[in-house]
Amino acid sequence: MSATDFHGVFPYLVSPLDEAGEVKADVLARLCEDLIKAGVHGLTPLGSTGEFAYLNRAQRRRVVEVVIEAAAGRVPVVAGVASTTTADAVDQAREWERLGADGILAILEAYFPIADDGVFAYFKAIGGAVSVPVVLYTNPSFQRSDLSLPVIERLSREPNIRYIKDASVNTGRLLSIINRVEGRMQVFAASSHVPACVMLLGGVGWMAGPACVAPRQSVELYELCMRGQWAAAMQKQRPLWALNQAFARYNLAACIKGGLELQGYGVGAPLAPQVPLSAEGIEDVRRALSAIGAL
Repeated sequence: MSATDFHGVFPYLVSPLDEAGEVKADVLARLCEDLIKAGVHGLTPLGSTGEFAYLNRAQRRRVVEVVIEAAAGRVPVVAGVASTTTADAVDQAREWERLGADGILAILEAYFPIADDGVFAYFKAIGGAVSVPVVLYTNPSFQRSDLSLPVIERLSREPNIRYIKDASVNTGRLLSIINRVEGRMQVFAASSHVPACVMLLGGVGWMAGPACVAPRQSVELYELCMRGQWAAAMQKQRPLWALNQAFARYNLAACIKGGLELQGYGVGAPLAPQVPLSAEGIEDVRRALSAIGAL
């Protein structure tokens, strides 16, 4: 994969911090190394599973630094940028590019609702601020202002905005996006979609937290889809979808961190005021991981 051609499985990485608020670089680097050895196609720090909304600027920067250093150019690193202001988002994007990020995952945070023209201008500014490709991130369950289909179509005509990761639960919307952008923008799925179905529709992969705890199984599924072995892909997909459903019942960061703890990574608890998994949640995650051979 070239540094600007993104496809395949991109785990949304966690952000492990110690009690003093320092990034646990050794834990994060080890996770990155193991994910790369498992065959993932890229790494995404500061996505939703990375708890970007709960980190300060120094913590975000350190997470990006550690991941870029750990990747060492072997897979592309697409780092998350999120802000309520365009100026700050642009500043973050430029800084991540200077650190060596291969792409930007662009997220819009909003307190007041933003009209379509404002949403368009925010993402256009990020795309114009960097030379690396930009991935739009839309998650209507958590965002005050979402990307509408007309705005997505307009942004697909911006030369540097090349991808979109859609975390809606509406798979039909993904096909609508694919139809509207006419090849100018490629679509990644999220854990809220059935990845094999998205690949059949024309998606190029998925960016998702569960891939952190099931990287090998996720890569196997992707390869089956790429070979057009759809019956085998769906056989692989069914237990993986049960894993996604287990995560959907709880806080996502708590689930992924809890799963990684079960696998021996000392990533710690989700950042306050989020709460760790309950005993019931830990058992749900343990069962889901055991069922796919990830424990």
